[in-house]
Amino acid sequence: MISFKAIALVALLCVVATCGAHAQESYNDTSARRELYYSSSSSTTSGSWRPARATWYGRRNGAGPDNNGGGCGYSHTNEAPFNSMTTCGNQPLFLDGKGCGACYQIRCTSKNNPSCSGEPKTVIITDVNYDTKVAPYHFDLSGTAFGAMAKPGLNDKLRNAGILDIQFRRVPCDYQGQQVKFHVMGGCNPFYFAVIVYFAGSDGAVVQVDLKEANSQTWRPLGYWEPMHESWGSIWRIDPNRPLQGPYSLRITNESGRKLVAPDIIPANYIPDTNYRSYVQY
Repeated sequence: MISFKAIALVALLCVVATCGAHAQESYNDTSARRELYYSSSSSTTSGSWRPARATWYGRRNGAGPDNNGGGCGYSHTNEAPFNSMTTCGNQPLFLDGKGCGACYQIRCTSKNNPSCSGEPKTVIITDVNYDTKVAPYHFDLSGTAFGAMAKPGLNDKLRNAGILDIQFRRVPCDYQGQQVKFHVMGGCNPFYFAVIVYFAGSDGAVVQVDLKEANSQTWRPLGYWEPMHESWGSIWRIDPNRPLQGPYSLRITNESGRKLVAPDIIPANYIPDTNYRSYVQY
C-alpha cells in the first residue's frame, strides 16, 4: 500500500513538471465550481464567454503528454472520443481533480490574433497546470487543440503565437455514444481497490464515487454504499481494513448532484489494469 501511494505521488509530481509548474495551496472553493458550471437547462450555445489565456505543450499535433491524460490519469487521449482535444487546467479549472473530464468551449478572434477563426472548439480537462502567472484562468492546451482555433491552413502560424488571449465557457460533454467506463488500476487486491471513471456524459466531471460489495456480505445491511476517496486526479480508491467481496457495484455523482449506478460492474474475479464498460450513462 505504501509503495503504491509513493508511486502515485511520484507520477503526479512528474505530471506537474510536464505542464509547467509553480505550486500553490490546494484549491477547494466549491463556489468556483458552481460559478463555472453550466445550467442543466442551457444549450451548448448559451452561457457567457469569459476571458482566459492559452498556451500549448507537447507535440504540435499531439494530445499533450503523448496519449495519456497526465494529472487526471486518463489514457489514449489521442483516440476517440478525446481526439487529442485536451487541455491542462490551472487550479480554478482542475479543482484538485474534480474538474477532470469537464468540457469547455474555447475560441479566439482576429482581435486576439489575425490567425484566429473565432469558431468555438470543445476541449476536455485531462491534466493540471499549477502555473499562477499566466492568468486567473489558464488553458495549457494540446498542440492539436491550440491549432484548432486557427483559420484553415494557419494552425502552425497560430501555434507560434505562444501565449494567446482567448474566451471560454463551460458546456456539456458529448462522448459520442460512449457509456461510462471504469478502469481498474494495477495493484488492486482484496484490501485495496481503485478505479478511474471515464465518459461521465453531460457533466463530464465526477465529484464522488461509492462502492457496494456483493449482496452475499452479512456484516453490513444490504444496499450499503461505502464512499471511495479521491486518490489523485480522476482516481478513486478504497482501502478498508478487511477484504472486499465482489462483484462490486459503483455509484458515481456528477457535478450537478445526479447519481448513476453501474450494478455489479466489476466482477469478483476482476483483472487489475483492465477496462470494464458499463451499460449506463447520464
